[in-house]
Amino acid sequence: MYGQKIRELRQEKNLTQLQLAEMLDTTASTVGKYEREFLQPNVDMITKLCKIFDVSADYLLGLKD
Repeated sequence: MYGQKIRELRQEKNLTQLQLAEMLDTTASTVGKYEREFLQPNVDMITKLCKIFDVSADYLLGLKD
């Protein structure tokens, strides 16, 4: 669920995986793994994603709509 949310939010902001990766201080490969749910973001990364996209962790993780 979180992977789909990250992809949707990234696309809404018209960001590439590389652009988001730079904002997160990581690689485009890592962002792609998050989006495909091959890798789970840690708490620090979830916090960064929430700040970038201005959403709650509950929303990002699919606990709330």
